[in-house]
Amino acid sequence: MITNSNLHFTILQEIIDNGFAPNVSELSKILSATENEIIKGLHDLQEYHGVVLHPNEPKVWVIHPFSLSPTNFYVKTQNGEWWGNCAWCSLGVAALLKDDVKIITTIGAETKQIEINIIDGEIQEKNYFIHFPIPMKNAWDNVIYTCSNMLVFENETQIEEWTKKHNISKGDIQPIEKIWNFSKKWYGNHLNPNWKKWTIEEAKEIFNEFDLKNKIWQLEDSNERF
Repeated sequence: MITNSNLHFTILQEIIDNGFAPNVSELSKILSATENEIIKGLHDLQEYHGVVLHPNEPKVWVIHPFSLSPTNFYVKTQNGEWWGNCAWCSLGVAALLKDDVKIITTIGAETKQIEINIIDGEIQEKNYFIHFPIPMKNAWDNVIYTCSNMLVFENETQIEEWTKKHNISKGDIQPIEKIWNFSKKWYGNHLNPNWKKWTIEEAKEIFNEFDLKNKIWQLEDSNERF
């Protein structure tokens, strides 16, 4: 039987093992299901906000924290290389890999390239900041756009200049080490075969645990999961 949980787990594990997502035929073999069952499962998982499919075919585009198309965040270990969707997601990839990790990105998705290294679970470059301009309650309105704007910067002045230059609202600014610790908690259950998305109340509790109290992190009460 195809469920959101076993399909999500299988896709993530295959990405970690191989560097890319399995297609419908491969998923059919792995999960001993028909291709029609897999296609329905993928669309159900997308409705659940557990995956983003390409608009015109049942092919995985994004399964957080991984992107299956090039982004501004390249994540490397001695065992493989992947794309993260954003600064938060790239730290989430590192959390799932449980290995020494190098994240290659650019400041504000512009020209200055930097490396962020995580060694023995500790982030080495602690002086960077992550900007979150999109309110979390609107994150899934256009999740690709939301992720593309969660970027790394060197200081708040740089963020203020960037937002004015690109006409993007200034949101919340958090130190990268704090978001690394937050990412370990947020993505910590993603490789559980019985994975479920956080409820809104659970998400609020995790935000509060890491002192994420700016209005950007406010969520409206809902029966949906975040």
